[in-house]
Amino acid sequence: MAKKENRFEVIYKDGSQLSDEGYRQILVDKHTGVNYLAWKSGYGAGITPLLDSEGNVIVTEPE
Repeated sequence: MAKKENRFEVIYKDGSQLSDEGYRQILVDKHTGVNYLAWKSGYGAGITPLLDSEGNVIVTEPE
């Protein structure tokens, strides 16, 4: 069976699932370079693209 490629790379982790403020990660899509903020706390979670001060999506050049 072929090895499955991981499309997203975690470049930052913070927090704890046991704390009220939750657990945060910054993910980078290896294909497009788009940066995302993923957040989880209790039973809730969310993900959104990161934006710069002008409202443009933050893109890291894919390797």
